[in-house]
Amino acid sequence: MNVTLNRDLLRRLCAENGTSGREDTVRALILRELVETGIPQEDITVDRLGNILVHWRGKEPAKRRILFSAHMDEVALMVTYIHEDGTLAFDTVGGINAAAVIGRQVQVGKDRISGVIGCKPVHLLAKDARTKPAEMHSLFCDIGAKDKAEAMQYVSLGDIIYFCDDACVFGEDSFCSKAIDDRFGCALLLTLLAEKPQQEMWCSFVVQEEIGLRGAGCAAYQIDPDIAVVFEATTAADIAGSEGADQVCRLGGGAVISFMDGRTVYDKALYDEAVRICEENGIRWQTKTKIAGGNDAGAIQSAGDGVRVLAVSVPCRYLHAPQSVIRLSDAEECTRLAALLTALADGDDL
Repeated sequence: MNVTLNRDLLRRLCAENGTSGREDTVRALILRELVETGIPQEDITVDRLGNILVHWRGKEPAKRRILFSAHMDEVALMVTYIHEDGTLAFDTVGGINAAAVIGRQVQVGKDRISGVIGCKPVHLLAKDARTKPAEMHSLFCDIGAKDKAEAMQYVSLGDIIYFCDDACVFGEDSFCSKAIDDRFGCALLLTLLAEKPQQEMWCSFVVQEEIGLRGAGCAAYQIDPDIAVVFEATTAADIAGSEGADQVCRLGGGAVISFMDGRTVYDKALYDEAVRICEENGIRWQTKTKIAGGNDAGAIQSAGDGVRVLAVSVPCRYLHAPQSVIRLSDAEECTRLAALLTALADGDDL
């Protein structure tokens, strides 16, 4: 099956706002796409936590149960206090570097109130503070309110502050947007299902990955797969000042197949099989050169009686920042590999 990633769908998914526990609009878009694919309603389930579980029946029953999974949520900020001057204090939903958000335009709450992330001016900082990294608690969100009373007309505690949608294609092959982690994985799964694979398989679009892999374990418990493949975006540190192993992976190097990360030791036979598929089909691939990060495989692996897991990721610069960057050619390599990995459902034991 020759599959090309639906790039328009990737763009539309990234444009939606949906942090952990607030994935509603992302879920609605995915459900619409699933219906357009022609999957019967009885084969699509939304569980109590908000995960979407899909049973693709294929042409005949699979010999073993395979799950493809991606998460719907993105990192964001949450309003925790409104200052007397009308600015907003906030905390993070997921891991975000404070330095990456200073000066960024944002959208606040369900009405998408415009705002800017501010900080104390450098000339007012103590001398020793000027050389220290910014800390999130020292930042604030300015929505243009003259005081607390005015701000409270538009914003409530617990409202979400999202990074603005400024996606674009630039250079010869690069795509930047918020929420590539992990709307890329969601776009890949929807692209694959739209191609109507021969093999029976299950797909899960899960919630709350960014705050501790909350949804994936519940989804895996319900589906009870033999094998699960997680599709993700992973940190590429191929930037100036980063050398050798510290680059982790690099844009333009192809699909990232992990053997271990900060949460999971991946199934060796599945890793070898993915590498073999790439080598035999001319798919560019790489692995991570640093044991760091983690993804939903960590929760899926220990669900139920245990699940054999594999992770395939697109290398991504500036992960968890207001704008992340990938190469579309890497995204296509991941998509090609995903299509061939569906054969795991019918293959011999590994």
